[in-house]
Amino acid sequence: MTTIDPTAAAASASTGSASALQKLSGNFDTFLQLLTTQLQNQDPTSPMDTNQFTQQLVEFSQVEQQISTNDNLKTLVSLAQGRGSADAVNYLGKTVTLTNGTGALTNGAASWTYSLDAAAASNTLTVSDSTGRIVYSSAGETTAGMHQFAWNGKDSSGNQLPDGAYTLTVTPAASDGSAISSAVASSGKVTQVDLSGSIPQLMIGSTEFPVSDVSAVASI
Repeated sequence: MTTIDPTAAAASASTGSASALQKLSGNFDTFLQLLTTQLQNQDPTSPMDTNQFTQQLVEFSQVEQQISTNDNLKTLVSLAQGRGSADAVNYLGKTVTLTNGTGALTNGAASWTYSLDAAAASNTLTVSDSTGRIVYSSAGETTAGMHQFAWNGKDSSGNQLPDGAYTLTVTPAASDGSAISSAVASSGKVTQVDLSGSIPQLMIGSTEFPVSDVSAVASI
């Protein structure tokens, strides 16, 4: 018996469920025509084995279900993205906290809060740009507890750097040279939400941050 491969139709699902279903339907019609012709012309004394075309009918059904499942998943993803965009809009006008060390340099000013778990013999603060290049370095506070660091956006040579995302790294060390645990946070008011991409971006000044970077939200 001539066979039609039903799984070939599934390959077109990536270009759209409508195209995949159309190809599957065409393969199924051809399969039925071949099956009907063979049944009409089979030898009555030696009937054809039905197991083969029964298995193909099952395969056609499975492929059709898979295409339908893919279509439903696309719908769910679309709904989730829409919900994510709606949730992101709720950040407008609110102050968000970022705890990954990244902060926004806006109008030539940026600030961070950092903490030391214990007193340090030395502490180095470094600011890096979005490419990871260190643009500024200075000594930081060495006492245990919370500290503030305000940066005017100038590099170590005194050149004013453009507004954007910069990362503060705190490197405290004990008198014996061992590391001391530290944490860095920054905050800023969300002035705009960019929904043009697949993932909503929160705007603090002219700097974009993904919602996933936010660790806390304040209404003021």
